[in-house]
Amino acid sequence: MDLEPGVKAPDFVLPDENGIERKLSDYNGKPLILYFYPKDDTPGCTKEACGFRDDYSQYESVDVEIIGVSPDSPEKHTKFKKKYNLPFTLLADENHEIAEKYRVWGLKKSAGREYYGIKRTTYLIDKNGIIYHIFKNVKPAEHSSEILDVLNKMD
Repeated sequence: MDLEPGVKAPDFVLPDENGIERKLSDYNGKPLILYFYPKDDTPGCTKEACGFRDDYSQYESVDVEIIGVSPDSPEKHTKFKKKYNLPFTLLADENHEIAEKYRVWGLKKSAGREYYGIKRTTYLIDKNGIIYHIFKNVKPAEHSSEILDVLNKMD
């Protein structure tokens, strides 16, 4: 099954920064931003997370949840959240099982080197668990405002 708008989002169970298991169905009834990012406390990932933090009140006002997912451990997520005062949940996908389900784990190239990792991608999932929009090749600094534009068009 290909992941595209109109398809049910794959369920998951992952620990958050406090070790509490979270699953997609916990968020039924409200829209969800599920964003996949490569690594805590790196320049692009920090810019992206802080963009969500700075716009958080706008997401709250339309009852949208935000969840970040990376291969980092719950402990690293805790430090990242505290350091940047992030008000949303971060999930630890240490074995990249969910990243693979969401088709965001793959071969990347940087500085002439090839390696496997997270391809920065965000899924906007509607209140019924259906994928509404997929953001690929995300630009961290502009991403939050890009999502807010799409949210304003959502029923």
